[in-house]
Amino acid sequence: MIDFRQVSKQYGSSGSGSGRSNNSGASAALSDVSLSIEAGELVYLAGPSGAGKSTLLKMIAAMERPSSGTVSVNGQDIGRLGTSGIPYLRRKLGLMFQPANLLNDRSVLANVMLPLLVTGASRPDADKRARAALSRVGLEDKAASEPLALSGGEQQRVAIARAIVNRPQIILADEPTANLDRGTADKVMDALRAFHEAGVTCVIATHDESILQGARRVIRLEKGRVVSGQAASPAPGAMP
Repeated sequence: MIDFRQVSKQYGSSGSGSGRSNNSGASAALSDVSLSIEAGELVYLAGPSGAGKSTLLKMIAAMERPSSGTVSVNGQDIGRLGTSGIPYLRRKLGLMFQPANLLNDRSVLANVMLPLLVTGASRPDADKRARAALSRVGLEDKAASEPLALSGGEQQRVAIARAIVNRPQIILADEPTANLDRGTADKVMDALRAFHEAGVTCVIATHDESILQGARRVIRLEKGRVVSGQAASPAPGAMP
């Protein structure tokens, strides 16, 4: 479902115009990354701040393009994807980035309805599906609340509801438990794991080692390079 082949991403000047590479003004966020993620996998991206986790997630969502190499999502080459194709790609994705980025001028329910309304759903259908999404994360009783009235963990669970309301094939979560206490973080992770168990592909970036305990697959990055976990996990029932 997701395939990276020798992908590098550089920011800043990477050349002097003479045809010879000059990296003195360039910063490499990713370097020669190759990995595959199969449909239905739950994959964690681990590593310290600055390791390249966020850049990798943003490439899957076409928020960033590779400087070299190929990124494919559901067979679509992200580097060649035109501007008009990006909204259609993102309809299949559920995005969670830090912070929750809720809109404070509208209710929790209105925040969750928004992705449906902008893609043409009727208001009654959007209302029904948004309430169902809030129920999935245990916040159906907060539908009329304003985001600022919620705790940090509740805001993150609203962000999850917003991410899954379009019934995505893939959920991308960047540090979903950052700045949360352990009990609240566990609730957020339980919600994400529940969607994986329902068949959604989940890619979760974290620097919290406690979250990784018992994880089936962890891709570790250091200074923009994958140092372990490139190979996809075998499909259920496959030979190890």
